[in-house]
Amino acid sequence: MRTRTTVAAATLAALLLTGCSDSNTHDKPKTEPKPTHTVSKQDRFLSAVHDADFASWADKGPTDDELLDYPAQWCEALHSGHSVDYIFSGGGAGLYPIGMEWGTKREDANEVLLLAVTAYCPKYRSQVAQDLRASGAY
Repeated sequence: MRTRTTVAAATLAALLLTGCSDSNTHDKPKTEPKPTHTVSKQDRFLSAVHDADFASWADKGPTDDELLDYPAQWCEALHSGHSVDYIFSGGGAGLYPIGMEWGTKREDANEVLLLAVTAYCPKYRSQVAQDLRASGAY
């Protein structure tokens, strides 16, 4: 009886050490899928604007909320076939980035528009760049 117990214990120990799979299957450790970190278009835009550090906003600039009012409207105007001049003109869309207590130089406004289009509606970026080049502003 002792021999059977010893053999059974040795067999059990061997199975525990080598695993219970046959030699044809190789259990690979399962890796957890890595979470993908997606950055929102709002965060991409605001980050780019903050990095740009516009001179015309040195004393007083827009809040993030004020800035976030523009990109969707700019993209909609571009989608409707309008030019940069139309978008910024008071007689056109009237979407020049300006507030009650802050203003934006035109070259900075052009850059803000490019940053917004890059984040929100990148399919119009080349059109905006072309408009700005044609006007000598890019």
